[in-house]
Amino acid sequence: MEFWNHTTTTNFILLGLFSHTPYALFLFSLVLLASITALAGNILFLLIIQADVRLHIPMYFFLSQLSIMDLTMMCAVVPKMVTNFLSGSKLISREACGTQIFLVVMVGGAECFLLAVMAYDRYVAVCHPLRYPALMNWKVCSLMALASWMGGVTDSVIDVGMVFSFPYCGSREVDHFFCEVPALLRLSCADTSLFEDLIYACCVIMLLLPLGVIVASYARLLTTVIRMPSTEGKQKALTTCSSHLAVVGLYYGGAIFSYMQRASSRTPAGDRATSIFYTILTPMLNPLIYSLRNREVMKALKKILGR
Repeated sequence: MEFWNHTTTTNFILLGLFSHTPYALFLFSLVLLASITALAGNILFLLIIQADVRLHIPMYFFLSQLSIMDLTMMCAVVPKMVTNFLSGSKLISREACGTQIFLVVMVGGAECFLLAVMAYDRYVAVCHPLRYPALMNWKVCSLMALASWMGGVTDSVIDVGMVFSFPYCGSREVDHFFCEVPALLRLSCADTSLFEDLIYACCVIMLLLPLGVIVASYARLLTTVIRMPSTEGKQKALTTCSSHLAVVGLYYGGAIFSYMQRASSRTPAGDRATSIFYTILTPMLNPLIYSLRNREVMKALKKILGR
């Protein structure tokens, strides 16, 4: 009976992002400003793509999926963080905690696969332009996007099921600003080392396999670009791909640093810092990178503002 009571803990306590600093209000204001900027930027980016018919092509379809993923990530984390900070309450229910884990892991996995799909799309566009309409028709693009989402969903279902299969009979204080798998596992009174090793192996596979596709796609793409006789053609191809490479660098840099560490080398402070990077900073920078370095998007934005 005692074991059952321990494993059915109804609430956890989120210590928050700034519980260890005297500058909590100032830092919270910066994070809130970044969150609002990210939300506004991704929503505006989606509206621009929807409003301009010239952007109804596979490249921008995948970019719209990326914005939806970023918005999902932020909506899973930011509202609860803001509510807890402003209200002073740090409680989060078991159900809400599971929902956060599900959404964060789902988006993290789906974005890995989507970035690989986007790299393949650029490879086909540059290396096989005549076959591009056939190879990247709307049915193929929709299936690729759906497969990316389903890959993330599969990973998140496994993680949520395993995390809440462990007993939590000690402290309920999660040293984080949202429910993240490593932060919860530290509270379990069972041996979670096998599951942590499994998470590490899955992260290696889910990061390195899509990264391999990206590297292979761009290796072939760059080879084709170098052989182009036209300087203008080279510049156009490189400009189209540079934004995607910048986003890949941001995402995979943070993800590899965060998830490809052994549990023994992780710290709560380090987890909080890297989590801010991929839950708020990356969603804020993605629409800026794709907007400022893209003539079509800027033209569409000027057209909308002109109206």
